[in-house]
This record gives sequence, structure tokens and C-alpha cells, in this order.
Amino acid sequence: MPKPWITLYGHVPDTLPITNRTIVDLLIERARVAPTQPAIYYFDTEISWHALVDRIRKLGAGFQDMGIKPGDRVGVMLQNLPAFVVVQFALWWIGAVVVPLNVMYRTQELIHHLGDSECTAVVVLQSLADRFDAVLGATSLQSIVTVDDEEDFAGDRPAFLPEPISVTKGTHSYRDLLSSEPINTMPYQLSPSDVAYLNYTSGTTGVAKGAMTTHGNLLYNASVYGEWLHLGDGDVNVVFAPLFHITGSVSGVAASIYAGIPMALLYRFDAGIALKTIERRRATFTVGAITTYLAMMNHADISRCDLSSLTKAYSGGAPVSPATVERFRSVTGQYIYNVYGLTESTSPATMVPWRNEAPVDPESGALSVGIPVPGLDVKIVSLANRLQEQPFGTAGELALRGPQIVPGYWKRPDETAKAIQEGWFYTGDVAVMDEQGWVYIVDRVKDMIDASGYKVWPREVEDALYLHPAVAEAAVVGVPDPYRGETVKAFVALRADQQATTAEEIRLFVKERLATYKVPTSVEIVSEIPKTVSGKFLRRVLREQEIKNQTDQRPNAPAH
Repeated sequence: MPKPWITLYGHVPDTLPITNRTIVDLLIERARVAPTQPAIYYFDTEISWHALVDRIRKLGAGFQDMGIKPGDRVGVMLQNLPAFVVVQFALWWIGAVVVPLNVMYRTQELIHHLGDSECTAVVVLQSLADRFDAVLGATSLQSIVTVDDEEDFAGDRPAFLPEPISVTKGTHSYRDLLSSEPINTMPYQLSPSDVAYLNYTSGTTGVAKGAMTTHGNLLYNASVYGEWLHLGDGDVNVVFAPLFHITGSVSGVAASIYAGIPMALLYRFDAGIALKTIERRRATFTVGAITTYLAMMNHADISRCDLSSLTKAYSGGAPVSPATVERFRSVTGQYIYNVYGLTESTSPATMVPWRNEAPVDPESGALSVGIPVPGLDVKIVSLANRLQEQPFGTAGELALRGPQIVPGYWKRPDETAKAIQEGWFYTGDVAVMDEQGWVYIVDRVKDMIDASGYKVWPREVEDALYLHPAVAEAAVVGVPDPYRGETVKAFVALRADQQATTAEEIRLFVKERLATYKVPTSVEIVSEIPKTVSGKFLRRVLREQEIKNQTDQRPNAPAH
């Protein structure tokens, strides 16, 4: 497709310069030119750029003494604390590959991820270390490094911080490794094509597979955030997204290093802690799932916190309704900018340019997720035939090509060939693109509901639900129906001050705003919508639970 948005938004370059440098090189540069400036805020702890690199060099030496070599894969299962930053850069310093692990993973998931990536070591929080008892014999894992959950913590202890526990069985201590003599050589000579992360994702199909995020992918999209959002002096990045997720890796750590700005870490997202941190550190930038904004907006302290500094508030990972954006602005005075990306696009693929507001698609009611970021080619293809490109304004599958697209999946050539063809990554997302370059995500292909032959996209129904003042969270799924094939069901969580609202009241509210076939046949009020740690709503969990409930209610259903 042509790129008219390049001239519409003159400050948006068509491409960004690609160099042979890596984010490790930029970190060393930050420590050289601004050694005493803060790199990390963590509650009452501050760590300078020089101190950060000093820790990295010491830990790198400790990792080498453990026998970790260039090319080795090492799992990292940590919350957002300074040790995560130190660990991943220490591994890169000696040429190893980081395998981020979700802190919610249990035995089978850990066996799959560590076994598939052939990790030889893992760095894990002490509070989670017992999960690896059953993993050691089932994988090639040889070493475990434990990090105290209170490492680097200073200040008033939040309730969510786990109590200290003692772990000795076959482990190394992060704190002990930091006592190593620092590496006195420059980092291992990494190239942009070398793998930085194996980010495990289900992608568009099947079992979780490791997306090979390269150092070039990482640096390029760090520069997208830095250049497009004019990050620099005066900016502070409050990191909402987990660092084990691609959003946290790029928008949280890499973008901060690229721009030379401090990152404020929170251990994990908590609305009250986030509000206090934004105010205390005068944070200007973040990327968080829309659920983080909903949580802050519904927190009791929201009216007492000054969020005037947060002028670069971006949301990604899940659809954002126009009603939610307006409600947040009315409460805080700040606009939520949309960003869209995937693991395979190394986070941002499209963004709303700073100081611009996203339009709403008149056909679907979807809020635009922005225009393509510099250097990215975008096309919309027919859902029936990927070779058939759709014209502007016509829905189809979104495909992406550019320097931020990963080269493929770890040891899965067949899966790579399905997802990436002639450089184009096929996202599995249904989208529309207008003539000015604004992209609108309609929904996931696999989430489409087929009700009596009518196609219903869940996000359109969710957007209508969010217009109701009582709705705090909403998720819509298709559930089996013997007559219609599928029927629309909505799950909603109510705002704390709106608990008297009924399900039927909400259903009738939506009925006034959507075609009959899109209106939920039932609305279930729940305490909260199930989410991933990164804040995405788990429609799949709701759908599976509903199917199970239907099965259990059938006559002669087997006993459990």
C-alpha cells in the first residue's frame, strides 16, 4: 500500500537509521556520558547508570564462572525489579540468550518452555523456586540462580511483596554472584542478527513457540519509541508491563536506555502503587494494557493523585473503547494513546502519533490503533486468500513487514513458514486501514462469533458495553447454541459504586445500540474478567468455562 501518512505527519520519518550497534552498546554509552544520572527508580531505591553497568559486569563474571557460554539459553522468571535488568544485560554481555518466563507458569509450561529452548540455567525469584523441583529431571536445566524478592527494595513494604523464604537446594544466589570481580573486558561482540530473546508465544496457531527476537529487532523498536514520542530530558518511564513480556522488554527497558531516561519499576502492577509512583517521580511515559488504566481510574486514590505529568500514556495489548478513553480523560485530564503490536513485531507496529488523537471507524466503532511506525510496511489481505490485497476501508487480515519483524520461531521451520511468507508476517488480526493510514483492529480471526450465519466481532459488542456507566470491564465470547450455532454472551465486572446494576439492564442498554443479532443473549456479572499477567482479557478461559458449564448441565452428563 502507498504511505500517504508520511506526508500527513511530517514529523514521522519513513524509516529510522539502522546501525550495527546493540542496546548493550547504548547502555555502556549512557554509563559513560551520564554516570551519576538515575537509570532505575524502585520504590525508595535509586540506581545510577554507572552502578547498573557495574552490577552487570559483576554478574556477567559470576555467570561465566557458572559455565554459561555464548549462545546458551537462560530462563529468567522475575517480577519487575532491578535484578531483571541486571540479569538480562549480564547474559547479553557474555553472549547468552534470554528466555523470559511468565511468573504464572506452572510445571508443565516450564517443562515445555525450558525443554524446547534447551535452557541450561534459570534465574528465578526465591518465592517461585519450588516450582522447579519437578522441572530439573525433565529438562536439560543444570543451574538455578535465586533472587530474593526483597532484593534492592527500600521503603514502605507493599502488601503484595512475598515474605522472605530460604532456598538452598542446588541453587546459586544472585547476591553471591554479584560479589564476583567485574568482567574487565568489553561485552561479547553481538551483531544485530543475533538472538536476544526467545519470547514464547502461541502466535496465530497452536502450541507456544519461541519467537527469535534479535538484537536488531530490539534496538529498532526502542528507537521507534524514542524518536516518535520525543523521549529525552525530563521524561520518566513508569513501567506497567511485565518485563517478561515483549511490551515491557521494549517500551520499559530498551526505550529507556535508548532515550537515556530513568525507568520506574514497581515489582508488579498495583493501581495504588502506580498512582503514587507517577506523582512522586513525575512520570511522563508508560505503555500498559487498558486494564491498568481501568484499575487506576477505579481506585479510591485517583481523585487525590496528580497525574498531570503523564502526557505520554499509551495502551496496548487489548482493544480500547472510545468510551474508556474519554472516561479516563474526564477523571485525570490525560488522553490514552493507542499502540498495537505483537511478540513477532517486537512490540510496536502501529501507534497514535504523540499529540494526535485517534479517529473512530464509523463502520465498526473501533478506535484506531494508530498509523504504521517508521519502516513498517502494512497490507490488508482477504481472509479467504492471502494473495488478494484488500483496498482501503475493507476488512481483512493484517500483514506486516519491516526491520522489527522477527526472523522466525526457534527450531520450528514449518510454523515459521505458515506465519511469515516472503517477509510478511500474517498477524491473525482482522483490521481495516483507511486512506490516511489509520489502522483499526476489528478482532482476532479466531474470536469471530458466527450466530445464525451473521458474523459478530466481540470487540464491537464490548465497545457498546463500555458505554454503560456501570461497566468497569467487559469481555464477549461466542458460546455453542443448538439453534444458532453460536450465540453472544457477555461477561461484565461492575464499578465499585454501581453494584446495584442488573445484567438485564445492561443487556437492554446494548440492545438500543446494536443490531439484534449482535446483542448478547445473556449477560453475566462477575467480580472481574480473567486476565493474563500483562493485562489481556482471557476470552478463551471464559469460553471454555461456559462450554464446560453447558456440558455439566446436560442430562446424563458424566459426574466429576
